[in-house]
Amino acid sequence: MIPGQSMALGASPVSPNGKAPRCEHLDDLAPVGPQSADCQDCPSRQDRQAGLVVCLTCGWVACSDDSPNRHARAHYEETDHPVAAGLTPDGARRWCYVHQRLV
Repeated sequence: MIPGQSMALGASPVSPNGKAPRCEHLDDLAPVGPQSADCQDCPSRQDRQAGLVVCLTCGWVACSDDSPNRHARAHYEETDHPVAAGLTPDGARRWCYVHQRLV
């Protein structure tokens, strides 16, 4: 199957974010809560994160790619958990590491 296409007849290959191809990595996610309020891999608060994200597979909280340590990417590379969301109350910004884009 070509990425971005749906197997269901008549289903749109377009995601809720406009014209971007639909991300199938969102399909199997169950609701998870963050395991902490800070990056679980940063040794101290002196390594202050630029932003925090939560893994939508397991709830692991880590610093984003905007931070020097990039612990969220390291978590993806170690676990293959594909999608993370900004650690904000609405969590609207979600990033798929497989597709390397917002979903």
